[in-house]
Amino acid sequence: MRHGDSEKTEGEERRWSSGSYNVGAVASFLSTIITFPIYKTIFRQQIHAFSIQEAIQQLRREGLHRFYRGLFPPLLSKTLQGTLLFGTHDSFLHLLTRNPSEPCTLGERWAAGFLSGSVEALVLNPFERVQNVLQDGRKDARFPNIRSILQEFNSYGPKERLVVGYYRGLSPVLLRNSLGSALYFSFKDPLRDSLAARGLPSWLPALVSGSVNGTVTCLLLYPLSVLVANIQSQVGGRDLLSLRESAWSVWESHGRKLTLLYRGGSLLVLRSCLTWGLTTAIHDFLRENAAHRSQVA
Repeated sequence: MRHGDSEKTEGEERRWSSGSYNVGAVASFLSTIITFPIYKTIFRQQIHAFSIQEAIQQLRREGLHRFYRGLFPPLLSKTLQGTLLFGTHDSFLHLLTRNPSEPCTLGERWAAGFLSGSVEALVLNPFERVQNVLQDGRKDARFPNIRSILQEFNSYGPKERLVVGYYRGLSPVLLRNSLGSALYFSFKDPLRDSLAARGLPSWLPALVSGSVNGTVTCLLLYPLSVLVANIQSQVGGRDLLSLRESAWSVWESHGRKLTLLYRGGSLLVLRSCLTWGLTTAIHDFLRENAAHRSQVA
């Protein structure tokens, strides 16, 4: 199916909401494995305000046997993220669309994306929290594995287990994910269809659309990601800071300069291009093939 035919089958694709969960899972699983080394390097830059060379040197000193430490949480969370992000977006879009036979409006895509990002944040915050503690090299001795982190969180009281443990940093995560999802879904398909109308190869518009859209969104929200990484790497006692204190600490540790706050931005562009380009291309390819099979059947 050509991208130019997307408006004709948009109603059918919206009704196929259950398949979107599976397609999103496969696309996110593959892109996460490919881009994990870049992600871990960016994380070290966010935590320590390192240059690319300093982050790579630190990872090299730790050795290859520790390089994929922390892979399981993002692999699980990103796969679940793709499942929720694409699946719930289609579900919300179906509920919000007034006329399924016509193309969705910008407002409908924005609202569906905002809601899907909020659901994603609520479900995945514990995974990101564990991942950020696990990838902070300063805590290797205290928390050598996932089990030690879970034991720490589970030792808290019921309220602290959520607020201080698994759901620490929820507010900036909600803001980042809901805005990011709204921006991504608002412009992904229009940009793809605009490129497809120029007669490009069928696989290229989705790849370029995902790369450009994901990169711009991630760059706009990158300061929030830096704040989240620092807040969620804090565990217990005097290490814990309030949201305002954490924001000020991040600003101070980066020399009160926006350029230093964006350290890791160059790798972020590369990772975002690969991650969102691959995820979008795989997702759209699988979705269109499934829609074609359903039409033939």
